[in-house]
Amino acid sequence: MVKKVFAFALLISGLIFSSGCSEEKAVSEADMSSKSRDVFAMDTFMNIKAYGGNADIALSEAEKRILQLEDELSVTSETSDVWAVDHSSGTAVDVSDDTALIVNKAIEMGKKTNGALDITLYPVLKEWGFTTGEYKVPDDNTLKSLLKNVDYSKVSISGNKVTLPKETEIDLGALAKGYTGDEIMKTMEENGVSSAIVSLGGNVQALGKKPDGSNWKVAVRNPFAPDTDMCIIEIDDKAVITSGNYERYFTTDDGNVYWHILDPDDGYPADNGLVSVTVIGDCGLDCDALSTALFVEGYDGAVEFLRSDPSFDLILVTDDMKIFYSGGIADSFTNISGMEAEVIALD
Repeated sequence: MVKKVFAFALLISGLIFSSGCSEEKAVSEADMSSKSRDVFAMDTFMNIKAYGGNADIALSEAEKRILQLEDELSVTSETSDVWAVDHSSGTAVDVSDDTALIVNKAIEMGKKTNGALDITLYPVLKEWGFTTGEYKVPDDNTLKSLLKNVDYSKVSISGNKVTLPKETEIDLGALAKGYTGDEIMKTMEENGVSSAIVSLGGNVQALGKKPDGSNWKVAVRNPFAPDTDMCIIEIDDKAVITSGNYERYFTTDDGNVYWHILDPDDGYPADNGLVSVTVIGDCGLDCDALSTALFVEGYDGAVEFLRSDPSFDLILVTDDMKIFYSGGIADSFTNISGMEAEVIALD
């Protein structure tokens, strides 16, 4: 089975952030100066900027928190919660509060998106080689066999105890960075920082406004030319999280390209008309989960979800090179690409 594919350059960051225009507001020199920290974790480069407060302490605590979450949530580390659950042979496993919270959220989002987000796809993802780098296109019979054990509703959690069927494995990669962004923002606040921004691969999350009172400007990458920006949105106190088929992919000898966002229905890369989905909202965990799920659901599914829950904003890029964005960001959205852009019609 060969799916329609598109060739894009690899991009690690997915999103970048830049400065915005200043408001006339008196701000102390100390509050305007930023402290910055670079961290490599969760297989991606992260940058954190904090202004004012105990910024140095906040950055150190944030780095510790990132590494702690990586230890708990890594699907490949033999000391992680996820590894313990995946190798439990059907017995209940005690996990951390973080892991329990994310598993509960994954089940909730699986229900909300009709299974488009399914954390039990991990064995299929492994078969494609996206976790090892040993890429291959599985045959249909192998996929059908593996898909028999893919069903998020089979994940059982009670308190901090997680139980999986014997042949089922989970991966929390579609939620981990979003949750990490939320936790970094908490760390900033706990240390008196009121203005901060973090870039975690394809995730950007901001605390408050910039120190001068203006909004942060976040540039979203062009999926057809990932070394360039497609649009800019202005935010404060929001997460901006993108999933795209240009982020992780491989090309076969016959020129076909396969990406890592898989459709739980058939085990192949999701090919439902979207090449990029950006979700903007208050909670990084929710936005991260939705960016993956709505990519799988395609344009119609994403718009239907927006109708049912307008608390989020979306930027959708279709495979015919058109941009659609929700009305909630109409005043803060600037198209800097050559593509057509229009507001999503919800009527």
